[in-house]
Amino acid sequence: MGRWPDSVYREGAEPDPRFTFANERTFLAWLRTALALVVAGVAVDVLADSADQGGGYRPLAVALVVLGMATAVTAFTRWMRSERAMRRQEPLPGMGLGPVLAAGIAVVGLGLVVFFLL
Repeated sequence: MGRWPDSVYREGAEPDPRFTFANERTFLAWLRTALALVVAGVAVDVLADSADQGGGYRPLAVALVVLGMATAVTAFTRWMRSERAMRRQEPLPGMGLGPVLAAGIAVVGLGLVVFFLL
């Protein structure tokens, strides 16, 4: 068929296109979240530099960028696992990244609150 990744598409039967499109929309939503996290990390770093806050915000900026990178990678692996499960007619995988992402954002938000109050 020539579709990539072959490791996903060569397995099982073709699922209903509505489910495939829903899986793709979910993947794209995770990518938007990843992009927003990376941009937020850059914004925190730039704003801290322009406000002469220096390196105090740098760990938070790095945490946001790393969280964004992890979200992008995990989004792709989740899309593959879900697509493969649909093709095999198996149960879909669990949330996986959702709770980790929520905890990471909460920790970064707490760090920002601490810096705002100091």
